[in-house]
Amino acid sequence: MNTESNPGIAVIGAGIVGLTTALQLQRAGQPAVLLDAQGPGSGCSQGNAGHFATEQVFPLASIAVLRQLPAMLLDPTGPLRLRAGYFFKALPWLLRFVANVRPARQQALQQALTALNEQALPAWQRLLPQAAATDLVQFRGALLVSEQPGLINLAQTFSQYRDAGISVKWLEQEALRTREPALGNAVLGAIEFPEVAHTVDPYELCLRLYQQFVALGGRFCQHQVQRIRPCNNGYQLELMPEPNIPQSGPGELTLQVSKVVICAGAASHQLCAGLGYQVPLEAERGYHLMTQSRPLQSPVSSLERKFIMTPMQHGLRLAGTVEFAGINSTPDYRRASVLLQHANQLLAEPTAANPALEPWAGNRPSLPDSLPILGPAPRHPGVYLNFGHQHLGLTWAALTAEITSTLLQGQTPGIDLRPYRINRF
Repeated sequence: MNTESNPGIAVIGAGIVGLTTALQLQRAGQPAVLLDAQGPGSGCSQGNAGHFATEQVFPLASIAVLRQLPAMLLDPTGPLRLRAGYFFKALPWLLRFVANVRPARQQALQQALTALNEQALPAWQRLLPQAAATDLVQFRGALLVSEQPGLINLAQTFSQYRDAGISVKWLEQEALRTREPALGNAVLGAIEFPEVAHTVDPYELCLRLYQQFVALGGRFCQHQVQRIRPCNNGYQLELMPEPNIPQSGPGELTLQVSKVVICAGAASHQLCAGLGYQVPLEAERGYHLMTQSRPLQSPVSSLERKFIMTPMQHGLRLAGTVEFAGINSTPDYRRASVLLQHANQLLAEPTAANPALEPWAGNRPSLPDSLPILGPAPRHPGVYLNFGHQHLGLTWAALTAEITSTLLQGQTPGIDLRPYRINRF
């Protein structure tokens, strides 16, 4: 067995959550080693919609969503797909999801989501200058648009956001055309969220975070962590050797560290299972497609079509859809092509896919109550959990990194972590 000893902290997962966590630890004088089978910023962090969605304070499970499920599942161009062969695998997660529509649960979950969202952008504003990345984030607000005559559903949605304390503005079609001239006549009205932000390049944002982490002395190891084992002086990580990295001798490759933070996205529950924690985490596959033109000034979501268009450096990113198919299944990139059809129904001038950029697919790590798992592992001192951010990985990354760093320094974070504990299920 080839064992390397590192007195620092292992952060497993080099997506946006792992990168922000490793950087915060390094800044706090807690040496970190970052591990991932892929390069920094791969996976969902590279392909997300780029929207800091602090307005999303409602759990994904709701009575309204349940009513729409049959129509969404039957629509081949709709926002939701459950592959037939995966139904029974996903069924336990779906039953837990449905259980969260009870009014009492809705209120509790909304409070827990709001607690994170209220602090998410301030955390990013503290971190961005440290990573020399302020140029990558724009505070131009966002729009939720509707094509429904009468705008009845949009008006109800507006009231829900307003009652939840979210800053919103109602835009009739004429005002909307002034605000976002690139939208076509099919769009009849919108809700504006003036206080949200977006990044013009999610991958470059990850690279800036990584570069600052390395500049502060952080270390990256491109290995997949197969298992975490307790040992006398901390934890031993069993690593899968990379084919292009020569081994110094026969046997397993391991890394011994004092503490561990699990930020492994959709693979996090597998590492937790090795420690005896059963986590109902499901991979929600999403897709994106990049266009040649960039006509919008800020992100635009569609109430009816359930997707988002975000202006970025290399075009307009069309992102969305939810597909339950299993983390190892082959992506169906036809779902990305559907996003272009939707976009051209909303834009005044049709756009085309960017031939230089391939459609993308990635797996969101989602729990049935829409909350992340955040905090110490109850039976394993020195193991900390920071995963399950569902559609809000980019939004919450800087905040949950701050919280995790605070815990590792032996301090109490300024947020009640009980709603996010691993043993809530």
